[in-house]
Amino acid sequence: MTLFHFTGIKGAGMSSLAQILHDSENEVQGSDVEKWFFTEDPLHERKITVLKFDENNIKSGMTVIAGNAFPDSHPELIRAKELGLEIIRYHDFLGKYMEKFISIGVTGSHGKTSTTGLLAHVLSGHSPTSYLIGDGTGSGPADSEYFVFEACEYKRHFLAYEPDYAIMTNIDFDHPDYFKDLADVMDAFGEMALRVKKALIACGDDRHLQKIQANVPVLYYGFEESNDFAAKNIIKTVEGSSFDVFVRNEFYHTFTIPLAGDHAILNSLGVIALCHYEGVKAYTIQEKLSTFHGVKRRFTVMEIADRIIVDDYAHHPTEIQATLQTAQQKYPDREIVAIFQPHTFTRTAALLNEFAESLSTADHVYLCDIFGSAREKAGILTINDLINIIPGAKHLDLDDNKSLESHGNAVYLFMGAGDVQKYMSAFKSYLDKEETV
Repeated sequence: MTLFHFTGIKGAGMSSLAQILHDSENEVQGSDVEKWFFTEDPLHERKITVLKFDENNIKSGMTVIAGNAFPDSHPELIRAKELGLEIIRYHDFLGKYMEKFISIGVTGSHGKTSTTGLLAHVLSGHSPTSYLIGDGTGSGPADSEYFVFEACEYKRHFLAYEPDYAIMTNIDFDHPDYFKDLADVMDAFGEMALRVKKALIACGDDRHLQKIQANVPVLYYGFEESNDFAAKNIIKTVEGSSFDVFVRNEFYHTFTIPLAGDHAILNSLGVIALCHYEGVKAYTIQEKLSTFHGVKRRFTVMEIADRIIVDDYAHHPTEIQATLQTAQQKYPDREIVAIFQPHTFTRTAALLNEFAESLSTADHVYLCDIFGSAREKAGILTINDLINIIPGAKHLDLDDNKSLESHGNAVYLFMGAGDVQKYMSAFKSYLDKEETV
């Protein structure tokens, strides 16, 4: 039996893939930095060996799967090459692995992870489904018919895949450290569309996706009546949303979801369209929709001392807007406090005014220092450049919990793709201590 060694196993996609291979009765181990990441918890639950980076981890007979963040000069990869082992990049391995299933890639500038998680959950009610989600969650039942995976556009990695189906949620300018402009992003998605083999499910309300071309049928979903799958008669409550779905202007079914926000309705519509195309019964879709409560770090809610604390991955203005809309629907009688940590200097600089506009809909705004990344440690910009264009915004230090606490029983949205969770943890600890005093 092949032993798969993952160099960078704590990466969101890498962790998910390791879980899939383990569940499929393969021998799996991996290595990474010693710092804890939430993506490693499922690995430990499965008793998958996680080592710290060391060239001595690499032994004869292994197949090495390398995370995209690690160059060929990484000591483990050099050692693997010296031993003549097969070294395959994460996205290349995934592209080959999915060929034995009915594969469905979920892509888009925003909403990939939530939609992938929802689709995997719903399809599993119809037939065994393997899935790889960008929140570090994966599963590989041995008898799987479907393979649902998150397909990331960064550095055009998704062009390693040729899925049977793809769901495209939207196209927006992001990853300015790689993409030159919106046209460059659209070009990448255009290339991806041409790699789909059976059908493309796309959000027709997105003006950029309306221009997409493919060699297979393109089915559009959205709020507009012109879409193939349209949501009408929408009712929103603090518990979620319900809506009628019309397929080419004919009533199909009424669906109810325990999720808030327009984006949640759109994500659900994309899943409904795919499932309808694959012949999944409406009652099966509804049953599974009603039991889905989200993925990791996407509006993850906890309550401490009558305060609602939310952990969310939002790191782009469009995502911040969606997160704030969700909070306003679920908690209409509470103030909304946004605590945001920008992720990468290039993204913050490129979208500075858009960040200010999206954050300004919160009642109070606190901004943490910009989180760099492995690829960019520093920049000319500072957090003050953003603070200065948001009325009333304040800088938040890690130990400045009293300022946050002064807002009482508000909704506290901790948003970002860096380590904003340390600010959330500090605030939670502060509240716990206050309760015991």
